[in-house]
Amino acid sequence: METLYEFFTRHGGKVLGSLLGLFFGWLVLTRGLLAAVFLFVCLGLGYWLGKRLDDEQGLGALWRQLFPPR
Repeated sequence: METLYEFFTRHGGKVLGSLLGLFFGWLVLTRGLLAAVFLFVCLGLGYWLGKRLDDEQGLGALWRQLFPPR
C-alpha cells in the first residue's frame, strides 16, 4: 500500500491544481469573476514579492530594477 508521502510525491501537482481549481470556482460562484481574478492577481504578486525577499534580493533591488537611475 502506498504511503501518503509517496502519493503526494507522485500526484502532488494534480492534488494542488484540483484544490486551487475548486477554490477558484467557489470564489467565482460566491464573489464573482472579477473579484476572484483580482484575488488571484494579488496572491501572485504577494508570492512573487515574498520569494524575492526570501532570495535576499530585497525590495531595493526590485525598486532599482523597475525604476533605474537616469
